[in-house]
Amino acid sequence: MTKEIQNFITYMCEVKQISKNTELSYERDLRKMSVFLQEQGVASVSDVTSTNLNAYILYLEKEGRKPSTISRSIASMKAFFGYLQKKNYVNQNPAEGLKAPKIEKKMPAILTTEETVKLLEQLSGSSPKELRDKAMLELLYATGIRVSELIALKLSDINISMEYLTCRDAHRERIIPFGGIAREAIENYLDLGRPKLIKDESCDLLFTNCSGGEMSRQGFWKIIKCCGKKAGITSEITPHTLRHSFAAHLVSNGADLKSVQEMLGHSDISTTQIYAQVNQNRIREVYALSLIHISEPTRHAQIS
Repeated sequence: MTKEIQNFITYMCEVKQISKNTELSYERDLRKMSVFLQEQGVASVSDVTSTNLNAYILYLEKEGRKPSTISRSIASMKAFFGYLQKKNYVNQNPAEGLKAPKIEKKMPAILTTEETVKLLEQLSGSSPKELRDKAMLELLYATGIRVSELIALKLSDINISMEYLTCRDAHRERIIPFGGIAREAIENYLDLGRPKLIKDESCDLLFTNCSGGEMSRQGFWKIIKCCGKKAGITSEITPHTLRHSFAAHLVSNGADLKSVQEMLGHSDISTTQIYAQVNQNRIREVYALSLIHISEPTRHAQIS
């Protein structure tokens, strides 16, 4: 089954042009499935039945896997066996009837405006690394792009004078504006930071690591984690927290969901609508607090 999985991954990368993260997810899911099936005595893709795959799903549930993880595994299996059917490796797609578990949509963790300001204020140094980190955080919050998109940006993707960047993935291209604060941080980095970080003048990456190579997601995660700790933010904070905060703050300030959807690159507006729900929840909290404050004088008056 290893050969078929590798052929599938190659096809998805070369023909469907999936992202590196999607490639790794497919490979991880399918190899785990393959190990389970082999342990059950199913070695060939042509021998796999829907019963085998349902047994695998039950196995994942007993392992305590989250519904989102199981849903992703099912999506990987459907894509894999769909490919095998298309290539005539199997007569039928045994994964076709698999049903994903219901996933409860959780409210995304967001920072308040005050917390965001504190976070961004932690980077005020003038070393090449600090200038780079400042530019990265400011740009991330100003545009809401994914960290994978941030570290993949090229110099040609940034238009400083017009204050916008071009973000590309396998299926679409997005033009996203950013403001004067992000522009200033980027200019300082390009003038005083980047020239001291790059080792190869032909490097076209906007952001590089301290050795002049490609930044990693883990490297940037450490940066934002460190800044959060310095800012005294006790809640869990990740690079995606700034993306969520960007969207929620836009919606709370009156931006329409369609515009936010386009900037975030969501294919379905229902994904973006969760930020409107976050805003409504925040309004309810503020209203509840106002009632408490209003009732306090009355309580004191009754006591006296």
